[in-house]
Amino acid sequence: MDTPLDTPVEYLKGTGPQRAELLKKEFGIYTFWDMLRHFPFRHIDRTKFYKVRDLQPEMPLVQLIVRLKSKEILGEKYTKRLVVQANDDTGVIELVWFQGIKWVEKSLIPGKAYIIFGKPGEFNGKAQMAHPEIEPYSPETLKRKGNATLQPVYSSTEKLKQFSLDSKGIQKLTAHLIDQHLKDIPENLPLYLLNKLKLMGRADAYRHIHFPENAAALQEAQHRLKFEELFIIQLKLLRNKLIRTHKFKGNVFDKVGHYFNEFYEHKLPFPLTGAQKRVLKEIRLDTQRGVQMNRLLQGDVGSGKTIVALMSILFALDNGFQACFMAPTEILANQHYLSIKQLIGEDFINIALLTGSTPKKNRKVIHEQLEDGSLHIIFGTHALIEDAVQFKNLGFVVIDEQHRFGVEQRAKLWRKNIVPPHVLVMTATPIPRTLAMTLYGDLDVSVIDELPAGRKPIETLHFYESQRLRMFGFMKQEIAKGRQVYVVYPLIKESEKLDLKNLEDGIEVMSREFPLPQYRISIVHGKLSAADKDFEMQRFVKGETHIMVATTVIEVGVNVPNASVMIIENAERFGLSQLHQLRGRVGRGAEQSYCILMSSQKLSNDGRIRLDTMVKTNNGFEISEIDLKLRGPGNIEGTQQSGVVDLKLADLAADQQLLLLARTEVEQIFEKDPSLAQPEHQVLQQVFQKGKAGLSWDKIS
Repeated sequence: MDTPLDTPVEYLKGTGPQRAELLKKEFGIYTFWDMLRHFPFRHIDRTKFYKVRDLQPEMPLVQLIVRLKSKEILGEKYTKRLVVQANDDTGVIELVWFQGIKWVEKSLIPGKAYIIFGKPGEFNGKAQMAHPEIEPYSPETLKRKGNATLQPVYSSTEKLKQFSLDSKGIQKLTAHLIDQHLKDIPENLPLYLLNKLKLMGRADAYRHIHFPENAAALQEAQHRLKFEELFIIQLKLLRNKLIRTHKFKGNVFDKVGHYFNEFYEHKLPFPLTGAQKRVLKEIRLDTQRGVQMNRLLQGDVGSGKTIVALMSILFALDNGFQACFMAPTEILANQHYLSIKQLIGEDFINIALLTGSTPKKNRKVIHEQLEDGSLHIIFGTHALIEDAVQFKNLGFVVIDEQHRFGVEQRAKLWRKNIVPPHVLVMTATPIPRTLAMTLYGDLDVSVIDELPAGRKPIETLHFYESQRLRMFGFMKQEIAKGRQVYVVYPLIKESEKLDLKNLEDGIEVMSREFPLPQYRISIVHGKLSAADKDFEMQRFVKGETHIMVATTVIEVGVNVPNASVMIIENAERFGLSQLHQLRGRVGRGAEQSYCILMSSQKLSNDGRIRLDTMVKTNNGFEISEIDLKLRGPGNIEGTQQSGVVDLKLADLAADQQLLLLARTEVEQIFEKDPSLAQPEHQVLQQVFQKGKAGLSWDKIS
C-alpha cells in the first residue's frame, strides 16, 4: 500500500515538473522517500558566530553578522569586481565578488544587517572574504532549518545548480518535506530492539541526519540509520537462506565410491592440506543433508581450490549424477578443463569443454552425451546455460570467479534439473569478512587458508623507473636459470591523458633488450583473436618463449609452473586485488618466485600504501581488508551487481562491528521466530512487502 512518502517528487512544494525531471535524471530521486534518502555528505557548523577582530586567514569557513556600509563595482571587463565594505562592533571586513556581480549587487542594501558565511582572508592588511554566502539577518532567520545549526551540505550537479538546486536549494526542499511529512515515516524495527540497543526512533533519525540539533544528535541518527541498512540486508539474506533450506530439497550423496577412492588413492598428485580436507568434509556433510548446498569457497591464488572442486564433483559421480564447471572466460574454462584432464588421465571419466568457440559438429556430440548421461563433467563458459544444453541428471555445479556472472545466468543452471543441483561458487579474490557477509550472507562460507606443501612465498620487490636496468639484469639471471618471465602493462596503446608505459612501447623496449635468437617473446592482449591468444599462450606454456609481454588478460587462467618472475609496469595504477591476482600467476612451482612492481618516482598516498602492502604481505585476506578501506565496497570487483552499492550511509570498512551486531540480532530473531509471525515482528514483515523486488542480494545463489 502506498504512503504519502511514495508521492512523486514533482508534488513536493518548490519542485515542479522541470526540477523533478532533473532530480530523477541526476540522482534517481523519484519520490518523497528518495528525496529523504538523499543524505547530506557533511555538515557545516553554523552554531558559532565570529567577530571581525577574531578572524585569521588560516581559519576554515566562518560566519559573522555584519552591517553593510557601502558597495561599488570596480574595474573593467576582465578585472571587474563588486567590493562591499561591512562591519560589526569590532572592525571592518571587505566582501568581494568576481562573478554574478549584477545579481549580487542588486540584492545588497547598505545599512542592512546580513549573515555572511565563507573563508576568511586578508588583503593589504585588512580582513577580506571572497564570494561569501550572504542572507539578510533577523532573529527569525536563525530559526529556519539549517541556519545557526549544523548545516547540511548536499551533493548537487551543474545541471541542478542551473535550476537553483545547489546544496542550499536541496536543503530548502528537504526542510519542506520534513516539516510536512515527518509523521509519515514509519518505524521498521521492533520496539524491543530499539530499547535493547538504545537506538533513536526512525522519524527522529531522519530529522536529525538532515537538520541535527547538535553533534550528538547527528551521531545518534547516523548510528541508527546505518544499523537499519545493515540489519535489513542481513534480514533479507538470512530469510532467503531459511526459505531455500525449506523449499529446495537437495539430492543426497550418501556414498563415497569408485571415482572418489580411485582418484584419492592413485591419482592425487600431492597430499591434501589440512584446509583442503576441512573444506571437503564441509561439502560432504552438506551433500548428505537432503537440502540444496550453496557454499562459497574462498582461497588465495594457488591454494588448491580446483582439486577440492574436482573431488566434490567425484562425490556426485559416485552417486549417479553429472556435474558442470562454469568459468567466466574461455581462457579460464580451457585452463580448468586441461588441468583436470591432466589430473584424471585419459580413461577415468568422460569430460568435455563447451565454449563459444566449440565447433558445431562437436557441440552436437556434447549435447547428445549430456542428455544420455555418458558425459560426466562439462566445462565451459556462458555457453553452458543455453537452452540447448540439457543434462540427464545434473547434481553438482561449480562456478568459478562467480562475481562475474549475473544472478539470472546462475539461476538458469538451477533449472537444468528437477531437484536443483548442489552449488559450489569459488573465488580467488579474497573477500573481507564484512563484504562476504553482505555479498554472500545467504551462503555457507569455506576458506582454504593454507598453501600446498613445498610452495615458497613469493618475494615482492618495488623498483622505481630509475632501477630499470637492475630489473633487466634480474630477468636475464632468471632466464639463464631456465625460468620464464611475465611482463604486464596496463594499456595496449598510448593514452594522451595517462602517462603510462604501454604494451607497444614495452614490446619495442623488450625486443631491444632481449634480442633474437637468444631470447624469444610471446605477446598477449585482449585485441588478439581467441586463436592467436591461445597460440601465443601455448608457446609460453610449452617453454618455447622466455618472456610473455601482456596486458591484464593473463590475470586469471594461465598456469605455468616454470614462470618465476612477474613484472608489473605502472603498478601504482592497479588496484590491490588485481596486483595480488597478477602476482599469483607465479609461485606455482617449487622454485623461489618473484614479483617486481615498477612505478614512477611520484606516487599518490594511496598508490604508496598499495605497493607497500604488496611488499609486506602475501596474505590475500589481509590485502583485501586494506583494499576495502582504500576503495570502498562499490569499487571492489564484482560488487556492483550485488546490492552493496545501495548502502547510502553504512561503510563496510568502517562499520564492521555494526554489521556483526546487525547479523547477530537477525540470527537471534530467526532462531526464535523463523516465520516472523510474532506480533512484535509485524514491522519486519512489512519490510518484505514494501521492499524493492529484484535486488540481486535478494537472490544470490
